[in-house]
Amino acid sequence: MHGWNGKLLRVDLTRGKAVSQKYDPNLALSFLGGRGFAVKILWDELEPGVDALSPKNKLIFAAGPLTAFPLPGSGKLVVAAKSPLTDGYGDGNIGTIASVQLRRAGYDALVLGGKAEKPTVLWIDDDETELIDGRDLWGLGAFETEKKIKEEHGKTIGVMEIGLAGENMVKIATVVSQEGRAGGRPGMGAVMGSKNLKAVAIKGSQTIPAADLDELKAIGTDAYEAIVKKGNYDFWRRQGTMAAIEWSQENSVLPTLNFREGVFDEAEAINGFTMEKLKVTQRDCGNTTCANVCYNCYETCPAFTCNTICGNTIKDAENEYSELDYENVALLGSNIGLGDLRKVAVLNRLADDFGIDTISLGSAIGFAMEASEKKLINHKIKWGGFDEAKVLIEDIVYRRDIGNLLADGVQSAANKLGDNASKWAMHVKGLEISGYDCHMAPAMALAYGTSPIGAHHKDAWVISWEASVGRNTYSEDKVDKVIELQRIRGGLFESLVTCRLQWVEVGFELGWYPRFLKAATGVEMTLDNLFTIADRLYNLIRAFWLREYSENWSREMDVPPARWFEEPLTKGPLKGAKLDRTKYDTMLQMYYRKRGWDKRGIPTKTTLNKLGLEDVAEQLKKHVKLSE
Repeated sequence: MHGWNGKLLRVDLTRGKAVSQKYDPNLALSFLGGRGFAVKILWDELEPGVDALSPKNKLIFAAGPLTAFPLPGSGKLVVAAKSPLTDGYGDGNIGTIASVQLRRAGYDALVLGGKAEKPTVLWIDDDETELIDGRDLWGLGAFETEKKIKEEHGKTIGVMEIGLAGENMVKIATVVSQEGRAGGRPGMGAVMGSKNLKAVAIKGSQTIPAADLDELKAIGTDAYEAIVKKGNYDFWRRQGTMAAIEWSQENSVLPTLNFREGVFDEAEAINGFTMEKLKVTQRDCGNTTCANVCYNCYETCPAFTCNTICGNTIKDAENEYSELDYENVALLGSNIGLGDLRKVAVLNRLADDFGIDTISLGSAIGFAMEASEKKLINHKIKWGGFDEAKVLIEDIVYRRDIGNLLADGVQSAANKLGDNASKWAMHVKGLEISGYDCHMAPAMALAYGTSPIGAHHKDAWVISWEASVGRNTYSEDKVDKVIELQRIRGGLFESLVTCRLQWVEVGFELGWYPRFLKAATGVEMTLDNLFTIADRLYNLIRAFWLREYSENWSREMDVPPARWFEEPLTKGPLKGAKLDRTKYDTMLQMYYRKRGWDKRGIPTKTTLNKLGLEDVAEQLKKHVKLSE
């Protein structure tokens, strides 16, 4: 094989055994890598209904055929498992040098099962694998954990670890790397903690086989130069995703006070221009003018393969470094009524070090503030309360008092509180909504409703396009756009695996990616071929959910919270706006039809067979009734 290493590393933590396994090349051709490998392995190997926090669940780190080649944004991998937060399929991608080291160690994916007897670090050094006693690291934050591991094994190794949230199996815990990179919103850190696995450390020295290395280097050089010349490149390097604060405020989609509103009175105090004034450093190699940065500094660059830097760091209110992005500032800022960027940065840093998802955390804090306001809890947690938020974060991480209620996510908390709290618990399928209010954004609401992991924007960030074509329509072209973006963002990018920001933010054309793939693997695929693979992934992920929920599955799981339908905005340019439930249902049925799913949102047998998922259809019909 070229491009792919053709091997998985399987580790049984219970038995303390690791085995290198070759896989069928058809797996690569049908599922590419990343998310594709992850969902296929989970579908094939998990028992239906398995407890997500039991040793029987599997935690997967999967790279793609472009990962670790010197190509734009290719320093990524996907971390996946059955989610303890949603009880469905869960994953997230993470930008980390560990993805590069995994591929250089000769593997395309790491599959972890069982549970270690004591806190453990998995050490991978090319063909050598060792389970190291990690008891001295248990109880440390993510930052200190990685620092200590690198002191022992070398600063250029890749490390992915959990903080205290993962140790305590907080269901919104993430996997962390490089002091601010995090992935796996639906509780992947909790799964890692349930296995007594504190960290995975990887060092690789092997050459990844490329079909045409000279062509790959030539295309890579051209690609880096093309990105630098894009019109939005300079502004993107200045603000990164933080530019979205101002845009979201102007378009009345900035989540405010637990998604009650789409505008925040103090938005200017937390936007990208304020960040620029406070910025002290940026996650890059210091040679940002070089189009060929990833060839010149290939071995040691902390921003591996990326000349489209998005991580901006400021000194927070406690004089510590904190790396900011739009989502964490929106959810830990405007969504909880906090209009001081340096204080928002403290909450963000704490979340990163504890290893807890900033999006779900901001939603949980906002939920608690509203519950306090409504006197559903005996705690005074006022809107914008920085000190209260800090205490609440620790309470969640250590599962103390009200924090224990929130540690399982807002869906669970709302169900326990009752009193219509579910109407303003802002989630879909149990995963808290990321940073865009949808009172007047039906396409984005549909994207959240049909995201394969729950309410996340990464699969179909359609809000920008929707704002440009009209906000108040529930039209077929919006359904088409959601599916198109899911194929690109959630299919192509999540399986290759590369970052999508070069494409979506600076206009780097999609046509580059089939060229990259051919040079790396020798396999020629058109974008249409890649979109067919994306459809295969989406149908398999949907089948996973259906198998887990069986008779408890309902199309209501594809519907966003009641707040957006029942409580209109009270301020801003869209004052009075709210979603129309009947029209949303019409869009959802249209989505199902275009996906080849029945009126319940279940793939038909014909659709599954067409995508080469005949075996999936045979298994799935044991759990739900399949239409022809």
